[in-house]
Amino acid sequence: MEVRNLITPAGLDALKKELNELKNVERPKVAADVNWAAGNGDLSENGDYIYGKQRLAEIDFRVHALMKSIESAFVIDPAAQTNRDQVFFGATVTYESERSGERTITIVGVDEVLHDKSYVSCQAPVAIALMKASVGDVVKVKTPAGIDNLEIIEISYA
Repeated sequence: MEVRNLITPAGLDALKKELNELKNVERPKVAADVNWAAGNGDLSENGDYIYGKQRLAEIDFRVHALMKSIESAFVIDPAAQTNRDQVFFGATVTYESERSGERTITIVGVDEVLHDKSYVSCQAPVAIALMKASVGDVVKVKTPAGIDNLEIIEISYA
């Protein structure tokens, strides 16, 4: 079964910006450094050359991953959500946890969680537990420390 690559408009913009930066700024700079280092003689002991080649491989890997993510992106705009009384993709949810107190998270796509610590992947157990819940509901989420009860305090959509 294919899982759709859900993403918010802001998340897609961030991926495109990162891709542009890597392709048009970072990669050309590193490639120029590698070219310069290659002209300095013995490549087997040339740290600048070896590091540069490794960095180029890392950049190319990330560029490929970003292109795949962008290509497979299924954009969902949280602002367009009509049912604002329940938790769905893109919701910002404030809940009270029995274990850790009050917390506010935003449910986003897997490619967006690196951009903000309050972002939680829509595939994370806490996001799955919160889906379709309403203010006042208490949901159970399985954590490494055991079952935790979360009471939904507020739901909003940007």
